[in-house]
Amino acid sequence: MKKTFVIADIHGCSKPLRALLTKITVNPLTDTLIFLGDYIDRGPNSKEVVAEIIKLAEKFPRIITLMGNHEQMLLEFMQGRGRDLFLKYGGRETLESYGMDPPFTDNPVDFIPADHLDFFNSLDTYWEDDNYIYVHAGLQPGVNLNRQSTEWCLWSRGKFINSDYDFGKTVIFGHTEHSEPLIKANKIGIDTGSFYGGRLTCLVLPARQFISVPGHRQTPD
Repeated sequence: MKKTFVIADIHGCSKPLRALLTKITVNPLTDTLIFLGDYIDRGPNSKEVVAEIIKLAEKFPRIITLMGNHEQMLLEFMQGRGRDLFLKYGGRETLESYGMDPPFTDNPVDFIPADHLDFFNSLDTYWEDDNYIYVHAGLQPGVNLNRQSTEWCLWSRGKFINSDYDFGKTVIFGHTEHSEPLIKANKIGIDTGSFYGGRLTCLVLPARQFISVPGHRQTPD
């Protein structure tokens, strides 16, 4: 049976990611591996996380990497916009992982490897298969999927989470932390607060099985 493995909100925490990957078995010929964004910021190892996912893409042809709001903030920072917001919400740790030093006035392109830049620029805002829609944060109720705004896909919270709107398929999302996976009739949220001492979770479909490991602040060196 073909399986889909979905992981969200790693936030620069490479140890929980590596631990979680040892607990899942992905068949490169049949299975799909989906990441819902927020690979970077806050945690100490953003560069390592991105390198790990690039390596996975070489091994697993059926890998989908979506954009999170933190990748959007990095791209805007590299374009000279949103500096204060990016640095405030974890960008400092990301830049330091790439070898940049405060006050972070150097050109990030001089520090971030070309394949990492290509990775950040290649990320999509959503993806769908026959049964599910995958997105970082959420969708706007009442709006067709191909008309969803980047703002809703990357930043939405309560208005999406509290909506009982039927999007036609179950929406799988991250972004908003819950102590346990959030399961509703129209959506499943899998951000279980890995950076904040929760757990890093993988959703396995179609079984809807959850596999998780201790998060950043529970993971010993």
